[in-house]
Amino acid sequence: MTQPAIPFPSATLVLLRDRPAGGVETLLIKRHAKSKFAGGDYVFAGGKVETDDVPDDAEAFCAGLTAAEAAGRLGGGIGPREALGFWVGAIREAFEEVGVLLAYTASGDLVHWGSEDRERYAAHRAACHEANPAFFAMLRAERLTLAMDRIGYFAHWITPEESPIRFNTRFFAAVMPPRQAAEADGREIVAVKWLTAEEAFGAFTRGEISLRVPTIKNLELLRGASTAAALVASLGTREVTPIRPRVFMVDGKPTPVLPGDPRWY
Repeated sequence: MTQPAIPFPSATLVLLRDRPAGGVETLLIKRHAKSKFAGGDYVFAGGKVETDDVPDDAEAFCAGLTAAEAAGRLGGGIGPREALGFWVGAIREAFEEVGVLLAYTASGDLVHWGSEDRERYAAHRAACHEANPAFFAMLRAERLTLAMDRIGYFAHWITPEESPIRFNTRFFAAVMPPRQAAEADGREIVAVKWLTAEEAFGAFTRGEISLRVPTIKNLELLRGASTAAALVASLGTREVTPIRPRVFMVDGKPTPVLPGDPRWY
């Protein structure tokens, strides 16, 4: 019997913002159709957490979160440095995929860049695409600290054992930083959409976008929020239990089954 693939540790950042007319919308990004995983699907920004996400002095670049606190929040016997890597990875992936950076400047303001800085940060982003260590090189060069105090950890999904490519994914939420704009990288990500949860479900029902089960279930958690900040605060206090679906063939079609379903084992 073939053993299940070992899941890659990964992190996802759900970016939220208030809609001027009322309601909260979230950023959904479309993966390239030729991606090995979730090709063509709309997902949240995220990707694999690499060991070089966390250099020895990483904690010095994290505002409002120690490595020990990160480990305590994730639970499950994860070591402090490994745990901190999930937070770092979530922010790094959002910067790489959509150009959004949750970080403070040396003066304590959330970072943003005008026309005079755009080319420099575009070069940082390109460097991060080539090698993960470039992310901390950027933080050092620009004197930035990561805005960990603005991120809430709220979900943990593990890809089914039946999948040939698997991820052990931690989901985080944050309010979209002001004076920044989400832009697809044109590589892994080909489009971005800001939608409320209800709009996303409507587009999914009409066949305009495709969504995976974890995305659907996490979108359900975003319903009914008054503001993005209130939603992040609420999500950040959730009790998080790992969810690992199974996949069964039903009427000739692969069907995901969640824990709690009588068919799950």
